[in-house]
Amino acid sequence: MADPESLGFEHMGLDPRLLQAVADLGWSRPTLIQEKAIPLALEGKDLLARARTGSGKTAAYAIPMLQLLLHRKATGPVVEQAVRGLVLVPTKELARQAQFMIQQLSAYCARDVRVANVSAAEDSASQKAVLMEKPDVVVGTPSRILSHLQQDNLKLRDSLELLVVDEADLLFSFGFEEELKSLLCHLPRIYQAFLMSATFNEDVQALKELVLHNPITLKLQESQLPGPDQLQQFQVVCETEEDKFLLLYALLKLSLIRGKSLLFVNTLERSYRLRLFLEQFSIPTCVLNGELPLRSRCHIISQFNQGFYDCVIATDAEVLGAPAKGKRQGRGPKGNKASDPESGVARGIDFHHVSAVLNFDLPSTPEAYIHRAGRTARANNPGIVLTFVLPTEQSHLGKIEELLCGEGEARVLLPYQFRMEEIEGFRYRCRDAMRSVTKQSIREARLKEIKEELLHSEKLKTYFEDNPRDLQLLRHDLPLHPAVVKPHLGNVPDYLVPPALRDLVRPHKKRKKLSSCRKAKKVKTQNPLHNFKHRGRKSKPTAMPS
Repeated sequence: MADPESLGFEHMGLDPRLLQAVADLGWSRPTLIQEKAIPLALEGKDLLARARTGSGKTAAYAIPMLQLLLHRKATGPVVEQAVRGLVLVPTKELARQAQFMIQQLSAYCARDVRVANVSAAEDSASQKAVLMEKPDVVVGTPSRILSHLQQDNLKLRDSLELLVVDEADLLFSFGFEEELKSLLCHLPRIYQAFLMSATFNEDVQALKELVLHNPITLKLQESQLPGPDQLQQFQVVCETEEDKFLLLYALLKLSLIRGKSLLFVNTLERSYRLRLFLEQFSIPTCVLNGELPLRSRCHIISQFNQGFYDCVIATDAEVLGAPAKGKRQGRGPKGNKASDPESGVARGIDFHHVSAVLNFDLPSTPEAYIHRAGRTARANNPGIVLTFVLPTEQSHLGKIEELLCGEGEARVLLPYQFRMEEIEGFRYRCRDAMRSVTKQSIREARLKEIKEELLHSEKLKTYFEDNPRDLQLLRHDLPLHPAVVKPHLGNVPDYLVPPALRDLVRPHKKRKKLSSCRKAKKVKTQNPLHNFKHRGRKSKPTAMPS
């Protein structure tokens, strides 16, 4: 038998169909959490596993779950079709992501193992129809699962064999404590359970007592973020708020940050302010936050992953703020209305190929920093995290760095070497753009987004068919002007580009000069007046006299 310290997927006794799906995903070797967790799960052990974000936790529980279900159907007695696996996640986006991963892994055994996600925005009637078909695995948030259990759409007491709680450290902070306790009353007394988490805190310990039975704890000896060879972390001190906007403009407009980027701010108002500011310079961005409908959020993530956007502005203030246990959040920071409590941005959402995470606003907690930074440098890809810091925030930044590097270790957040005086020529442009972004323009930008959602809502389609006048009034309402965009700001004159960056920023300017004769010849061929040749008008033949 192969050394358990170096197990590959092919040595874990997995079904050939699972191995084929793993190969199609391009996974040549299991990650550390997968290597340790899968064999133990296949032995029937309860697991409490901690691994950093982006380490492959979803596959670490999905692969053994599918293997156990396939093995039961192949070798066990013929039994009635029923729900055997339940996956609980704190957000709707994570539910979609978990469902997609399970479907990818079961691509070659989709007829034998079916998975359903009941956390989406469909009404209960359509979800009831899905559950009546008794899928093998059900994915959802605790509140949606409990609702279906109470309506008898879902029955687990006599059939459930596997329970997974993903991102366990977020469930209680999202206010799911009461739902989870009620949900457990509908489960059988004996089942195998996995708790997957990025951190171990008091909430995870409480969940451990509720869910697990004599578990094996996997507290992997790895840092919470990738090492400096894979993830580079920088901090830059900005003297004023204006300097933050100026530096961000220079980084994005001069392409000093290449590839896809995630910009994190702390409030919803800030996210729209930043988007409107960047729009002044023809830098396309989109806002992703918990107030947007689920379909819109997923559509934005999909467009970002497909390359339609290179920059997404996200806010995690509503998500990572710690509400009172057992209660849903009422209001976010600065009186913002509560966002969807089952939406999440900073934790777990799989943004593809993110090159850089820019903390435009300093995270409120060290844990929030870790989960933001976890959006990049995933799956052995390199990444950069750049944090903007005001002088008054340096003490808080020190607390974050203490958590990251520990005692006696070298600094993790290196100073970002950037000479602000080099971009002073752009300051007047930034001031001009910042003046254009007023509170009124931010309000109108949000109203415009809501109006677009109403016009394209599938749920309101029937209503507008019955009330066409309301649709006409909405379409012909007064036009909204979020901010006055000045076209000249979209271009960067050569004289404003710092000399040290001109070769980097304007590589396309280097062209070979045409010789004078070739240039004259080219001009001549392109001038239609020089090429015009007059042809005399042909005279009509005269008729011969008869």
